Amino acid sequence: MKLIKYTLLLLSQVSLAQVTLSADGPGNTYELINSVLAPGYDVVEAPDCAHSSFGRHIEEVWDAQLNKYVFKFHIHVSHDNDRCIKFDRQRNEIKTYNQSPDNLIGTLGETVVYKWKFKLDAAFQASNKFTHIHQIKAYGGPHEDIPVVSLITRGGSSPKLQVMHSDSITSVQMASANLSLFKGVWVEATETITYAENGKYAITLKKISDNSVLLNYSNNNIRMWRDNANGIRPKWGIYRSLLSPEQLRDEEVLFADFSIQELSTTLSSKTAAKEEAPFPNPVKDTLHLKEAKFWSHIIILDEQGKKVYEKKNTTTGEIDVSQLEKGTYILRLKGEKENTSAKFIKQ
Repeated sequence: MKLIKYTLLLLSQVSLAQVTLSADGPGNTYELINSVLAPGYDVVEAPDCAHSSFGRHIEEVWDAQLNKYVFKFHIHVSHDNDRCIKFDRQRNEIKTYNQSPDNLIGTLGETVVYKWKFKLDAAFQASNKFTHIHQIKAYGGPHEDIPVVSLITRGGSSPKLQVMHSDSITSVQMASANLSLFKGVWVEATETITYAENGKYAITLKKISDNSVLLNYSNNNIRMWRDNANGIRPKWGIYRSLLSPEQLRDEEVLFADFSIQELSTTLSSKTAAKEEAPFPNPVKDTLHLKEAKFWSHIIILDEQGKKVYEKKNTTTGEIDVSQLEKGTYILRLKGEKENTSAKFIKQ
């Protein structure tokens, strides 16, 4: 546990390149989404199986206000369900998950910035149950089905948009705003998360037309991890309850310009660097760790966030970096009870 203490308390941040997903025109929409969020795999959770006559439930359309193509997510009260698995709810979402590139998955100690735009229809209806338009969820561990954070539209006598948080035991509202503020307008979301037991969370929702803030919330001491999680990932789209279908209507929610940017933690304190950081730094051939131990993953990323080295399930105290080109890299070590990241320079 000593390594975690240093990683969380004595850190600075190195900004890696943003990964963006933007619509580029009609056709091959699922293929575009998959090529960015998990090349070679499928990250689209759409109700196409139950409603094949409609076709694909995500398309790309031209938006005159943004003056660009955007993604349109469809959901229908009749026919649609949750991937022909669950029938009391409906889901049309995209995500990252364990098959996604490492720089699209949040790990313990990392800070990640998510940005996106969305637009609810002017006549949008939310039930008094739930209609999620964004989730942060773990994968792996006993609580992976429970969202860590949800952005939820809620109907009833006072319709609102809620930011909900769950510590895996209880779910509480962190912030909310009148739902009418979000109808018929493009909204830009910026969400910054430090993934840790004592983590950080911040979200700002701005109206794009005049840059006015519709909702703003931050918390610098909040549980943003899950027991035995392998990682934490985002989801966007429409996920809603069907227990009160009379309160719903067919909806079309627009999304645009998804962005994920990791701010990788690195050791910066002289004490921490001496005790925990890999050495020598700069390095020519072999990077040494403080001691040999078991690592489930050893990963090296370049400055663009591309994985250039990986070794799994090994016990070692040194890493051969002789084949790397000269430059700056991020080393990630994942152990049985510890995760850490450090920056090094290859000569």
